[in-house]
Amino acid sequence: MADWITEFMSHYGYAGIFIMMAVENIFPPIPSEVILPFSGFMTQAASLSIGGVIVVSTTGSLAGAVVLYGIGSLMDVEKLESFVERHGHRLRIKKEDVQRVESWFQRYGIWAVLLGRMIPLVRSLISLPAGMANMKLSLFLLFTILGTMVWNTILILVGALMGESWSEVSRLLEVYSTITYIGLGTGCVLLMFIIIRKKILSA
Repeated sequence: MADWITEFMSHYGYAGIFIMMAVENIFPPIPSEVILPFSGFMTQAASLSIGGVIVVSTTGSLAGAVVLYGIGSLMDVEKLESFVERHGHRLRIKKEDVQRVESWFQRYGIWAVLLGRMIPLVRSLISLPAGMANMKLSLFLLFTILGTMVWNTILILVGALMGESWSEVSRLLEVYSTITYIGLGTGCVLLMFIIIRKKILSA
């Protein structure tokens, strides 16, 4: 997958970056961990500026996030989980992923939109519960832009500094993703334990 992504971006430049980032938000299997470091490398190997790449990638991410926000506003948790059960394997999304993100949003509210932009998988899915909760659109846009810009800027700058070794960034981010998934899973288990324990003690 990484090869055709980089070829597409090399051919279409800024437009390619915008499209890939928009699609990455809607379809999580497309990794920003490849798109962003390579975008940074392109600022050294092609006539692209770091500022331009940051703006275009952030705008693309925002476009994809707004699409998911709109979908979320038309659905409820049951409909979303039912859809994921039927079609999630095509998007590499599980019902548990949706439940985890929904729980995270319920716990942290609007801050989940800001912080979630820097967490693998959550980065894409967090827009759905925001839409389902009818989060104020202006706040959603603001927090999405801020969180996305921070994440994009870091990976683009690292990719630019690494130059032709940009792919090493992707390998390191795979480790980061794995650790994050384990942390989120552990957090959900602990949260469930605390809730169940409280119910038992109050019974």
